[in-house]
Amino acid sequence: MIEVGRDGAFNVNCVGVDRLPFPLSFTVRETGSSWQIDASAAQADELVDILARSANDTFLVVDLATNSFLDEDFQQWRPSLIAAEQGTDFTAHPIGAWASDAPGLGEEILVMRRDSLPRFLDGSWYPYELSLIDVPMAPPPAQLDEIALAIGTTAFDEPLLPRIEGSRLWYSGHDDCYLTIESTDPTMPALVLSRLLALLAGSALVNAGETPSVTIPEPDTATTGRLIREHPHWMGAVEATSATLATIRLSALPQPWRLGQQPPAHADHIATLDLTRGTWHITPADTQRSLSTITVA
Repeated sequence: MIEVGRDGAFNVNCVGVDRLPFPLSFTVRETGSSWQIDASAAQADELVDILARSANDTFLVVDLATNSFLDEDFQQWRPSLIAAEQGTDFTAHPIGAWASDAPGLGEEILVMRRDSLPRFLDGSWYPYELSLIDVPMAPPPAQLDEIALAIGTTAFDEPLLPRIEGSRLWYSGHDDCYLTIESTDPTMPALVLSRLLALLAGSALVNAGETPSVTIPEPDTATTGRLIREHPHWMGAVEATSATLATIRLSALPQPWRLGQQPPAHADHIATLDLTRGTWHITPADTQRSLSTITVA
């Protein structure tokens, strides 16, 4: 069960000047021993338990940008000051000006234990840029510089984990919405897709019920795993909502979704959350249409 509030990613983000609802997007590809996921929409705190589930005991926060912590000159606090304000146990390692222009790197690296990550990303503030990677243990300064170099010289479409010994997870979030995950855990794609469906349905139910939050179940990963095996690229949009029911149209795409791309006219699957019963049903759209025809007849 997860709690979805009014300040979740699907509620605070929109598309274009018409402020169209932000769609669910999901794409995954297997690269050797890891899976690379690109998706929307989710904030880091909405995924923190999934990120920590199969990671090593140590996380490195290597990039961080936010408007939640600004000084009197409207300059962002250093990441170490933000972590201290959050009451997080950590150490900080400055990486120098050489990394300032490298994507995915900030001015310092925060080293924290995995169980500190939920306190750091507790939902009370919002990073519009966040990159983190796990490692087996807290690295010495020289190794932190090597890790920063590997991150800064890896192309966006190349796997990063093989370049950092022992790492199992890489996460990069942008605009409090878009996210990229690389993981050695084969269950990660299905976990992420299940969470995205729950977040989208929850945001629709919050709006329909005019409540501050709603607690809902997630679709089981066996079902979302089958969807992923059927197609690697998906797009979802809310079709109908009541106070206790949310229906999502899921469409398979030939290529990953891009911002501005409208949902296809067709739906391949219909995902329905019945909040009263606490159940999800994800069925082929043709089956839904057949059942509707029989009911009308």
